[in-house]
Amino acid sequence: ADDDKNGYVDDVYGWNFIGGTNGNVNADTYELTREYVRLKAKYGQPGMKISRKQQAEYDGWLKIKDKFEKLKEKNAQQYKLYASLYSNVRMSIDTLQKLLNTTELTAEKLESLQTNSPTLLFAKGFLLNMFRNMEDGESLDAYMGQLKEAVDYYEVIVKFGYNEDFNSREIVGDDYNNPYEKGYGNNDVKGPDSKHGTHVAGIIAANRTNNIGIRGIADNVKIMAVRAVPNGDERDKDVANAIIYAVDNGAHIINMSFGKSYSPQKEVVDKAVRYAEQKGVLLIHAAGNDAENSDEEKNFPNRFLLDGKEARNWLEIGASAWGANENFVADFSNYGKRNVDFFSPGVEIYSTVPGGQYEHQSGTSMASPSAAGVAALVMSYFPELSAFEVRDILRQSTRQFDNLEVEKPGGGRVRFESLSSSGGLINAYEAVLAAQKTKEQKAIKTR
Repeated sequence: ADDDKNGYVDDVYGWNFIGGTNGNVNADTYELTREYVRLKAKYGQPGMKISRKQQAEYDGWLKIKDKFEKLKEKNAQQYKLYASLYSNVRMSIDTLQKLLNTTELTAEKLESLQTNSPTLLFAKGFLLNMFRNMEDGESLDAYMGQLKEAVDYYEVIVKFGYNEDFNSREIVGDDYNNPYEKGYGNNDVKGPDSKHGTHVAGIIAANRTNNIGIRGIADNVKIMAVRAVPNGDERDKDVANAIIYAVDNGAHIINMSFGKSYSPQKEVVDKAVRYAEQKGVLLIHAAGNDAENSDEEKNFPNRFLLDGKEARNWLEIGASAWGANENFVADFSNYGKRNVDFFSPGVEIYSTVPGGQYEHQSGTSMASPSAAGVAALVMSYFPELSAFEVRDILRQSTRQFDNLEVEKPGGGRVRFESLSSSGGLINAYEAVLAAQKTKEQKAIKTR
């Protein structure tokens, strides 16, 4: 029942905007694919006459067509490569385990095998080469697990990401042509795969007193689960509704560990961002994992609105690594002197996953909740501070590294300070001190 009359039935823990009455979306297409399909219907016929009014969109279509076709083929080849590799390894393991009457193959056991069979010689050589490429101490099962993950990863990309014919909205059952539609979805916030969201939530709010696993960054916080991102690219309509839902239901901070390169309905998301700004809600967004300059390559959603203004409640977070000196920045992280605010830990972050387990994961998806956790920490101790004040506090309290040269993601060496607008790394201790100072200054002004 819709007990609170907010238009969403039984949303006790949050809401799922990519589900319907008969199930949930797991995998989906990329926005590039959806734009390719949309523009192909308009400009895909050879010999079309293009008007002056259509020229800009047509030029955009040609770029999208070229990018789509190249990426589709590249990922198809990667899938074939890993699937073939996995199949050959599996076959070799099964054959040699049976021959040697063992469940545990080692390089030593393989070396001792004497045979004239071409099939067995191939299997022996194949596995010995694989053992040489394995890391010290790595088990065969672990190696096979990584291979299987690669196969599954590319299989989803090929079957769904670049599939022109797949339409996930049949599952959702909404009116997709109405970007301002509300009320669709279901209350299954867990969905078919909640690993990413669980890991993100744990970074922020894992129990700090039970002596199990990890301690989240912030205490005295609640997590509102809002599901809008599939295994693929999120849709602008769902992102906008997710932001509005979170704002309307009491969120103070919205962590957004997702992103994409195209936003055909950006105006819908912009309105939601502006709504969050008006309501004083802080938006914290992952900068992306493409090792690109965000000042040059677009990443959505972002703080830059179509009306030329910037959202004042926005933080864009890059990922720092464990390495010292030149290896201080995650080699996958996006960066940008204008678009990225600061860096936060995002490599091999240990956090919660479903089933009461814990796992290391890397990405700006981990860096963003690291920053959101510090923001929540500050807000919980200083509730009188606004989202805008907390945003400024986090930016101004970053740790600076004068003249530190680092490996720039994608290649080259630069000063760390050139990779973000604040030039620094998040610093929880200094943020709390700055918050206390801001609180005292506000108290003096109100006397």
